[in-house]
Amino acid sequence: MFELTGFQRDLLYVIAGAERPSGQEIKEMISRDVGEVNHGRLYPNLDALVEQGYVNKGQHDRRTNFYEMSEKGRESILARRDWEDQHVGFLG
Repeated sequence: MFELTGFQRDLLYVIAGAERPSGQEIKEMISRDVGEVNHGRLYPNLDALVEQGYVNKGQHDRRTNFYEMSEKGRESILARRDWEDQHVGFLG
């Protein structure tokens, strides 16, 4: 996960916390926390996560795609949390 940008990691966490969100739903969720995110930033980053195997992409219908965590994505989040705990576990 170290090769991902901070924004891409944030997208992973948003996707992990939702049930097959559409791109628009992801945009709304992440915008609440980081400020307005435009399509030109969102979709290339989602595509990168799909291409790198962190996220699977499917279709709700002809116009709407959904995103869900892949096994690699789930394992990467767990490994990242373990790594973070090693370095900031003393804060808890």
